[in-house]
Amino acid sequence: MDTYMTIKGQIVIPSRIRRKLGMKQGTRIQVELDEPGQRVILVPITREYIQGLRGKYRGKGLLKALAAEKKRERDI
Repeated sequence: MDTYMTIKGQIVIPSRIRRKLGMKQGTRIQVELDEPGQRVILVPITREYIQGLRGKYRGKGLLKALAAEKKRERDI
């Protein structure tokens, strides 16, 4: 499916895809770059996406790392 980009760098995601993924106005979108494949990957940050991450990183110490990073940002 083809779409276009505006002069401001905005792209149009076709309504059929938006409906299928549950995207609405204000939905945050994570943008990733696959450099070897020269692809831009768009991942909608929906409630379902966040619920799918629950428990995925349990026990990895990420909460402590995030808290330390936030503290460093405040100290700057």
